[in-house]
Amino acid sequence: MTESKPDLSNLRPRTPRGAAIAGIIFAVLFGISQILVLLSLPEISSDRLEWLGAGTVSLALTLVPFAGIAFLWFLGVVRERLGELEDQFFSTLLLGSALLYLAMVFIAASIAGALLTIYAFDPDILINNGVYTFARILAFKIHSIYAVRMSGMFMIVSGTIWIRTRTMPRWLSFITFILALVLLISIGFTIWITLIFPAWVFLVSVYILILNYRYQDKDREKKDSLTLDD
Repeated sequence: MTESKPDLSNLRPRTPRGAAIAGIIFAVLFGISQILVLLSLPEISSDRLEWLGAGTVSLALTLVPFAGIAFLWFLGVVRERLGELEDQFFSTLLLGSALLYLAMVFIAASIAGALLTIYAFDPDILINNGVYTFARILAFKIHSIYAVRMSGMFMIVSGTIWIRTRTMPRWLSFITFILALVLLISIGFTIWITLIFPAWVFLVSVYILILNYRYQDKDREKKDSLTLDD
């Protein structure tokens, strides 16, 4: 006689609380990293290299990989919220824009890290052959133009999916569209605009975390009511 196996087809894991917290960690780490770099960075037209020796820049670059890992967890939170409602078309756009954004951030950070290493070895190399100017402009373009546009794309796709599936409130979707539009059309006005994306991730993660606590409270109330009925 064979033992029947339970039907697990309708069971879906809930969004882990730690994954929502990971989005907050990404926002904090990446935000701190951006602020440290932006405060240390001189004008592009300046030839001063002292900022490369600043400990704040080295700390900022150290935070980037950990922020990237946290962002991947946050991406898992966004997809888990969709569950079976996830559409292949929008899922491709969501994953593609997220991974491109993260890859460009890592590339820009790697270029900046290479500048720090060369400066520590021999600062004259950076000035004499134009390596500093080329590498700095390259890192700036990758991060502040292309990565920012990918983050805006990620936000637009997320907002569209939320409206179609109603997995998140409309007010959050509208805020997402507005911030994404700012990212797409305001490139070049100020480099501080890069802080919009981590701020948005922080907002979404906090909201998901609050939802998790609400669901837990409802589950406790149901269990208590069932216990009283018994």
